[in-house]
Amino acid sequence: MLIRETKRAVDALGLTGQSVLVAASAGLDSNALVHALLEITREKCLKVSLGHVNHGLRGDESEADQQAVFELADRLEVPAFSRRVEPEQLRVGRSSRERPTLQEAARTLRYRALREMAVEAGCRHIATAHNMNDQAETVLLRVFRGSGPDGLGGIPERSSDGVVVRPLLRVSRTEIEAYAAERGFSWREDRSNRSVAYARNRLRLRWLPGLAGDFNEQLLMAVGNLAEAQRRDSEWIGMLVEREAAARFTLEGGWLRTRAEGWDTLPEALARRLARWGLRRCGGERDATRVHLERMLGFLRTARPGTRLELPGGTRLERDRNGFRLGPIEPAGRGGCR
Repeated sequence: MLIRETKRAVDALGLTGQSVLVAASAGLDSNALVHALLEITREKCLKVSLGHVNHGLRGDESEADQQAVFELADRLEVPAFSRRVEPEQLRVGRSSRERPTLQEAARTLRYRALREMAVEAGCRHIATAHNMNDQAETVLLRVFRGSGPDGLGGIPERSSDGVVVRPLLRVSRTEIEAYAAERGFSWREDRSNRSVAYARNRLRLRWLPGLAGDFNEQLLMAVGNLAEAQRRDSEWIGMLVEREAAARFTLEGGWLRTRAEGWDTLPEALARRLARWGLRRCGGERDATRVHLERMLGFLRTARPGTRLELPGGTRLERDRNGFRLGPIEPAGRGGCR
């Protein structure tokens, strides 16, 4: 099953004949992806390299992970690359509002390092080992936290620029474990994956087994199908939003300018997405909630000239005689909208 799905994904993602850097952690999922891609290398004309990011968050265990990746590369006779990152560097000197969580900082630096290694290795694509379980966990966590429709799209099978690809999104962890047992390869366990201090681990260890047993044995597949359907819808809707935004917004001295007319007649869903689009362009989307968007839409529909509304991320919306403008409260220090 895993090999068949990997072949399908390689074709669907346009990887045939390409050079691919596999994000290798030394764990089960990434080791399975490495072995699966190497099994079909000749058939799909692939060139595989390994890229490991050492976050340094687990001391000696992090060093052992890195060593294990290089030992794996030696056994399989493939090139291996590594980068060390320090997630705390992205958190120092920032306000609590702007400071990313440790996990967010690690993710940002991880993908940055992987892209650097891909260039060094001469690889056009970076393959990560996200699987069907990861997809279900991501979607359900977003549901529990009050996600909007776009969040239900979960993990995409490829990044917007097509560089990062995820061939195992339709493969369950059970199938990965069966593949590992059949092929007889080893891997390292990250002890933090067993800690219930993290919400994802609590969902994985405590809730998902019960949900699957009590409601739907095919829960992972059902959530994965939901994510894929929503992602396709969001891609289509996103094109409509971009088209409408291009017609409504202009950039003016670090601010986004939009006319006042028409906001009260726009469909609610489109108006809300346009408001979020504007906040994203001006750096205020990260902390925006449904309440903020509702206040913003109310302001766009009823505000009088000379009034203003402060929004998350140090942004504000102002009404003047020419319409509205959206931008940072302190544009000199923020660089403005883009």
